[in-house]
Amino acid sequence: MTVPQFSRPGAIDLSAFRKPNPPASAVPGGPSSSGGSFAFDVVGEQSLRSDVVERSMSVVVLVSFWSEVAPGAAEINATLTRLSTEFAGRFLLAKVDVGSQPELAQALGIPQVPLVVAALRGQLAPLLQEPLPEAEMRAVIEQVLQAAAANGITGAAAPMGPTVEDSPDDDSAEPEPRYAAAEAALLAGDLDAAIAGYLEALQAAPGDPEASLGLAQAQLLKRTEGVDPASARQAATQRPDDVAAQTMLADLDLLQGSIDDAFSRLIELVRRSAGDERDAARKHLVQMFLVVGDDDPQVLKARQSLANALF
Repeated sequence: MTVPQFSRPGAIDLSAFRKPNPPASAVPGGPSSSGGSFAFDVVGEQSLRSDVVERSMSVVVLVSFWSEVAPGAAEINATLTRLSTEFAGRFLLAKVDVGSQPELAQALGIPQVPLVVAALRGQLAPLLQEPLPEAEMRAVIEQVLQAAAANGITGAAAPMGPTVEDSPDDDSAEPEPRYAAAEAALLAGDLDAAIAGYLEALQAAPGDPEASLGLAQAQLLKRTEGVDPASARQAATQRPDDVAAQTMLADLDLLQGSIDDAFSRLIELVRRSAGDERDAARKHLVQMFLVVGDDDPQVLKARQSLANALF
């Protein structure tokens, strides 16, 4: 699954729905109550403007265009609703029932439903049109969040309302994960604190997949912090066998969603290098696989290419 590019031509522009000065209540990030829901229904143009367009300036909003008669739509909404609770504000889920609001779908040029899009900075980038297993859906969302971070969107949203599944007699809630503080630091842009927190979590629970993923993401953002892409590309062009130059450009390509380019660059470097340099390129590539997700088709393809390059 390719990480979406939210500035690419063809994305649906929502700028016409945006007001210059949104009310304070339309901007996420304020105090939140525990156990809140991060999924909500969009009803009318005003809700689209305040709850989707304005919020997308600082937090990822996934928009599900659906209908009761569209096959798979209810399943998509159910999975995304569960994941919105799991991700606890890292993204919001906005649901648009086109059966009752055909004018919104027509205004936005939505061709068919179900359709899930990611809203960032007032643009919609298509994500999927059919149900996926929850693990695959989670991987797609992680990639969207990576792309959002590369575009400067790192906010976390407050709950939109009470969780439907909440019950006052339910005392079976899972304990807060060990890496909660690290995750909060990552969302706040404190990369050093995030890295330290994830490392501490992995000491307590070696191999924890969520902590490992968070650490890989934080380290990727830290390596590329403040790097000028044009200068990095020029350095990589001038020094094709320099591991540092090639891995830096691969990191930047990954953040911009050019996953195949990033993987191919390091696979070719592995193919033509030897010794410590070859091992460094290989280890860096494996770390990038973790960021994208081991079950991603591009990772599976790249792993095969890496094996061919090594042997």
